[in-house]
Amino acid sequence: MSRPLEGIKVLDLSKVLAGPLCAQYLGDLGAEVIKVEAVGQGDETRGWPPFPAPGLGTVFLSANRNKRSMRST
Repeated sequence: MSRPLEGIKVLDLSKVLAGPLCAQYLGDLGAEVIKVEAVGQGDETRGWPPFPAPGLGTVFLSANRNKRSMRST
């Protein structure tokens, strides 16, 4: 079964919570979402506990599922 946004690419430049959640929903609908974070900064939610792994807060993980990621300078 195809999803409505298959074949669409989305660049996620957002941080914290509202933007990443919106981009996550687009990914849930089939879009290929690429999250871009600045080197040395990243998304603040990486530092929100609890931490299942170093540098990966559960809020960050849950708000950024269905995404690829890259860092920019």
